[in-house]
Amino acid sequence: MSLRVTLIQGGEIGHDVVPAVKRVIAAAGVAIDWDEHVAGHEAIRQGLDPLPASMLESVRRNGLALKTKLLSSPDKPNFNYNVQLRRSLGLFASVRPLKNIRGLKARFDKVDMIVIREITEDLYAAIEHEIVPGVVQSIKVVTEAASRRFFRFAFLWAKETGRKSIACVHKANILKLADGLFLEAFRTTAKEHPDMQTREIIVDNCCMQMVSKPQQFDVLVMGNLYGDIVSDLGAGVVGGISATAGINIGDGVQCYECFHGAGRERIGIDRANPLPLLLPAIDLLDGIGQKSAAAKILAAMEQVLADGKTLTRDLGGDATTTAMTDAIIAAM
Repeated sequence: MSLRVTLIQGGEIGHDVVPAVKRVIAAAGVAIDWDEHVAGHEAIRQGLDPLPASMLESVRRNGLALKTKLLSSPDKPNFNYNVQLRRSLGLFASVRPLKNIRGLKARFDKVDMIVIREITEDLYAAIEHEIVPGVVQSIKVVTEAASRRFFRFAFLWAKETGRKSIACVHKANILKLADGLFLEAFRTTAKEHPDMQTREIIVDNCCMQMVSKPQQFDVLVMGNLYGDIVSDLGAGVVGGISATAGINIGDGVQCYECFHGAGRERIGIDRANPLPLLLPAIDLLDGIGQKSAAAKILAAMEQVLADGKTLTRDLGGDATTTAMTDAIIAAM
């Protein structure tokens, strides 16, 4: 029996990388029944709601989703459909594996860390108002209930994936109430896991340490804003957009996400790098127990990167999406 997964297509270069990733998974011998939907600007372009109800219901029903980046609509350039999707599905944690990939140039080697980010609160609650002209107030929201739920998940994820230590990133020295509450929730949860080593680190020091000796970190847990910044910093440490993906978690839902997306007018038709969507697809396979297939795809991808002969333009070559995909399949 094949596995059913919701595939969320954001359009533009997604039209190139989605077929590529589907081909690679099929070549690895995994049968997936893809329930395909469009969202974001692509859905609007087709006369649909940007987050169609049928798509949301499909994710809830299947419990698994693979999505490309959802691009903003030209008439709402600052509206983030990716954030809205997370809220609509009740996703509360984002897991970002950050690890060196053989053949991909990076500023550091031997890096293998996970950034786990709370994604429902903090400044990203986007509660803002203008007090008087020229004075705007943004409210940072932190609740004990959401923080405890997040840390319970983070500690269990760390243990189930064989991690040994977990560090809470905060700014409680300045934000004594908001980050203080978040930090206290971490400490309370840590007492329930005495076998896990814990550490507390201020966010600015964390960033400095990440660009000095990132190998020291195992699991980093933090709030929404810090998590957004630190996870992208970590991506830069291990090789950029080709070395990162995300797993967004909710009750009964896991959404494997690509963070890179652009218009075809910028990249060109059949010129997109397939790795930003292939990596979350590998994580998806690994997460559902298809570890052999996931390892096979990763090894083939690393072989193509190390060989350097069939790479897309952003990776230093001039290959098409199709040609690079063919090379990965051939390497399997």
